[in-house]
Amino acid sequence: MAAVLCWGAAGGRRGLRALLKCETLCSRWCLVTSHKLYSSVYDPNEKTFEKLLIANRGEIACRVIKTCKKMGIKTVAIHSDVDANAVHVKMADEAVCVGPAPTSKSYLNMDAIMEVIKKTRAQAVHPGYGFLSENKEFARRLASEGVTFIGPDTHAIQAMGDKIESKLLAKNAKVNTIPGFDGVVKDADEAVRIAREIGYPVMIKASAGGGGKGMRIAWDDEETREGFRFSSQEAASSFGDDRLLIEKFIDNPRHIEIQVLADKHGNALWLNERECSIQRRNQKVVEEAPSTFLDPETRRAMGEQAVALAKAVKYSSAGTVEFLVDSSKNFYFLEMNTRLQVEHPVTECITGLDLVQEMIRVAKGYPLRHKQADIPINGWAVECRVYAEDPYKSFGLPSIGKLSQYQEPLHVPSVRVDSGIQQGSDISIYYDPMISKLITYGSNRAEALKRMEEALDNYVIRGVAHNISLLREVIVHPRFVQGDISTKFLPEVYPDGFKGHKLTDLERRELLATAASLYVAEQLRSQRFLGTPRIPIAKSKRSSWELSVRLGDGIYPVAISKDGTSFSVDVDGMKLNVTSEWNLASPLLSVTIDGTQRTIQRLSRNASGDTSIQFLGTVYKLQILTKVAAELSKYMPEKAAEDTSSILRSPMPGAVVAVSVKPGDMVSEGQEICVIEAMKMQNSMIAAKTGKVKAVHCKAGDTVGEGDLLVELE
Repeated sequence: MAAVLCWGAAGGRRGLRALLKCETLCSRWCLVTSHKLYSSVYDPNEKTFEKLLIANRGEIACRVIKTCKKMGIKTVAIHSDVDANAVHVKMADEAVCVGPAPTSKSYLNMDAIMEVIKKTRAQAVHPGYGFLSENKEFARRLASEGVTFIGPDTHAIQAMGDKIESKLLAKNAKVNTIPGFDGVVKDADEAVRIAREIGYPVMIKASAGGGGKGMRIAWDDEETREGFRFSSQEAASSFGDDRLLIEKFIDNPRHIEIQVLADKHGNALWLNERECSIQRRNQKVVEEAPSTFLDPETRRAMGEQAVALAKAVKYSSAGTVEFLVDSSKNFYFLEMNTRLQVEHPVTECITGLDLVQEMIRVAKGYPLRHKQADIPINGWAVECRVYAEDPYKSFGLPSIGKLSQYQEPLHVPSVRVDSGIQQGSDISIYYDPMISKLITYGSNRAEALKRMEEALDNYVIRGVAHNISLLREVIVHPRFVQGDISTKFLPEVYPDGFKGHKLTDLERRELLATAASLYVAEQLRSQRFLGTPRIPIAKSKRSSWELSVRLGDGIYPVAISKDGTSFSVDVDGMKLNVTSEWNLASPLLSVTIDGTQRTIQRLSRNASGDTSIQFLGTVYKLQILTKVAAELSKYMPEKAAEDTSSILRSPMPGAVVAVSVKPGDMVSEGQEICVIEAMKMQNSMIAAKTGKVKAVHCKAGDTVGEGDLLVELE
């Protein structure tokens, strides 16, 4: 008998056995809420596939495995040698290595993957997103071997995966399109000529691209030439196809996409929209469903055009039609992604559908079980992409390292976390730096955002830099809360770059009071041994302390006294009452300050009084000293800051793609010195001043770490 199941449950005995095998892993993805994530029915008697291979890695591989377990389908994971201990490998029933770390030798290695399919006798392949998900040759090879591709047929992949062809098809299907050049751009000179004809600004982008890779905005001829070079190189690296197209850049738009679902029987649905306007480097950072901007009429018009396009290419699977929407609610076709989108969970939350299950059913030949009138908008869902990135560098330059401590906020109600990592996992230079997708659900937008704020505060990530501070600032910003957003949100709100949360006077006092209380609580704990007071040489009943706390450029005197588990703190002439259980062994500390609850994290401390505290999402560095120690510290010499005007250090780990100078060359301020590629994105490193090159410490092909010296100027 069929049953309506929640996230984390399995269908059938085989699915139950597989689930129990890795229950310690799967439990991390359970949606902790009374709201059921899916209204989908998982019928163990509905025949689909015996065994399915996931041609991907990380969180999306884990995501597909979860649904397969519910449907009673055995799973095969592929992995590179550096991913041998990855979570998706542990979750799958079988796992096979397909090559070394570089994607071209592993996750893009079709020959190796086809060999694994034959060896394991997998009947179907789910490609996830990225890698081979929109590769028509891969789909063709699977079909020739009688293996089902969980996605559309090769015709639809070719038509919609090629941005040039898809634009022509969209025009024929009477879908609104952006003015531009409907052909392949041959070289930089032709790119400049076309850009002038269209009129600046223009968007240069990879024909076979996606995910923000191979995309550049150009405002003049020079930027067009540079954009052509970088975009073609990124396109070749990421997709094996360096063809580019150029179209008019719609300034200050919203990025809104429509989820479509179609079967092999001519049925097609639109599953409402997703708002994806918060982006950096053309990559989405925060998504939500539905959009605050669309009215029912515009939503219906966009949905109907999306379905018309899907039917025009006989599309069958889940897919996404992306639009740019201007301030007057005019919308223009951007592209169609013939795969599962990264941000699909927000659609699942408001519709109750399991999109992976629907893709598998469609691939098996079943008709859709729903009509357009059955598709609801129930509540609101928000997704934040949590990246191993430093948000203080261009809104996020990659960070690598080992996750020394990792704890997902699953104890917060109505939270879903899609991830493919665990404590001890490595974030490497070879793959996308995404740590997870953090999703919160609410009956309305305000509720979903409040839960997201709480979830971000309760997310523990140690060992790598991460973008929690940026995400939290975005979701609480007045413009975002009001729905006043566009794809230019980040550069408009932070024109000088992201600097972290700016403390109000009250918040500054709260932080100082909390830090001082934490310091005293630790001093008191050090006087006890296994809960029993140590035997003192002289008895001490100290109940008050005078401290000096340095925060930024300010030094603040703080007087603190203890009353039970509470501290009364006098800072800046204001008395604050700070209460907590003071569990100093926990990575999370819930503190109540004059009735206001805050969740903080203490990241580090040392014997010199230096401490780092994550407060309201941002990490603040403080120094806490006794009054006497503070007086003596004035006589301690401070380390002089390094003069960085004459040197160029790598701002991120990556590979050197090109070096444009040699010793003895004269360079001008702003001139390109070298190009660093990290996570498939190319970044131009420029000179900070005019001068002569003294030494070059890198060459093309070198792997560099963050802070490594690249070039010296005289």
